[in-house]
Amino acid sequence: MSTSDKPGLVLLKREMARQRDDAVATLAAVRPLALEIAKSIRATGRLVLYGMGGSHNVNRAAEVLYRGLGIDARTLVASEALLAPLPSSPRTALLVSQSGGSGEIIELLGRPAGEEQRFGMTLDGDSPLAKAIPSLVAVGGPEVAYAATRSTLLTVVLHAALLDALGVPATAVKAEIAKPAVILPADLARTLAASDITVFVAQHALQGIAEGGALATMELARRPAIALEGGQFRHGPTEFLRPGAAVVLLRGAGPDKDKIPALARAAVEAGASTIVLDASGEPAIAGTVTVTLGRAEGLAACVAALYALQEMVVATALLTAENIGVPVRSSKVTV
Repeated sequence: MSTSDKPGLVLLKREMARQRDDAVATLAAVRPLALEIAKSIRATGRLVLYGMGGSHNVNRAAEVLYRGLGIDARTLVASEALLAPLPSSPRTALLVSQSGGSGEIIELLGRPAGEEQRFGMTLDGDSPLAKAIPSLVAVGGPEVAYAATRSTLLTVVLHAALLDALGVPATAVKAEIAKPAVILPADLARTLAASDITVFVAQHALQGIAEGGALATMELARRPAIALEGGQFRHGPTEFLRPGAAVVLLRGAGPDKDKIPALARAAVEAGASTIVLDASGEPAIAGTVTVTLGRAEGLAACVAALYALQEMVVATALLTAENIGVPVRSSKVTV
């Protein structure tokens, strides 16, 4: 079957092909509003990031970087906030929805803001979110493919623009955006396709990207997957490790650099297929299949890992999903 016979794959490839240009243009386009939001964050000293699905995952990646600036930052799943709202207090809030039409985000918008200063983050400037509150809008319009590839990168870039406005230069992120995707080991996709479960493990900023990798594996490859923060992985779940399972570890050059090797060794010793998407700049960990991504940390490492994850999940899905990118039980926008 040719690529043209897989309409979902065609859409995915189109989105992935234009994501770099859209990402570069987005950094410049959103700067004026990013400066305004940064002013609000400095004034309140507190930031809550609301999201669902892939948007929440990217919020998780950025959250630790905001906290690194001394900001009281937290992520909150929008559906959780609807059932158990935060007490009203002065804070800045980012409502993040790649589509701008997520049902929980729209319902949250309908609730009184109280003392929250609300801003949005989306790909669609014509969406209900963007029309309701001042929003950072990525260049290029909404994503049409299922599931998230370009939209994940652009949401990372929107956070990079805001962090840049707060004093964290986006120079390294720009450099990573420009890099081509890495060439994956020939048998990597077959290894993942043959595994009965894939566990994604990371720490610090890359934890949110690991969560996105697990989500994409379930959505596109239709394979069981879970993501665990590295410390949580050590506290019990290692009991499941065995031949037939796959562990994908994401490693950057930041605070997580020295935490990943011991986790990788535990997976290797248990006989699990162990893959490391490695942006640490350090030598490969013995016994692992290592995809070398250069050296990067923070959101730059997230960009590097995203490119590799996209290629890896799509290649796996071609082996496991009859009609890649055509949802059976889901929709592009959950309302």
